[in-house]
Amino acid sequence: QVQLVESGGGLVQPGGSLSLSCIASGFTFRHYTMSWYRQAPGKERELVAAISSAGSSKNYADSVKGRFAISRDNAKNTVYLQMNSLKPEDTAVYYCKASEEWVSRNNYWGQGTQVTVSS
Repeated sequence: QVQLVESGGGLVQPGGSLSLSCIASGFTFRHYTMSWYRQAPGKERELVAAISSAGSSKNYADSVKGRFAISRDNAKNTVYLQMNSLKPEDTAVYYCKASEEWVSRNNYWGQGTQVTVSS
């Protein structure tokens, strides 16, 4: 029923750009905080960016601030992550997450998409 379908991952050179998309279905998207997480080899999963339900508030990990931008289009049930000035340390599996913060406290995860930054 609930689905978070990601796209846009791939191989990119250092300094390059990549845009990820996550299309949601099966729940009321506009009521959910949306986030991007990543997990690099041998490391714990970490929060990369988050955006509030109406898109009015955004938060970023210090490591990506100024380089990444999260956005959402509630009419399309889609959240995006624009990644610029990519570094090898950005290499990870990137996951889309939906969180309902106040009532159900539901959390939903996407399947993950591989981003590799290498020359």
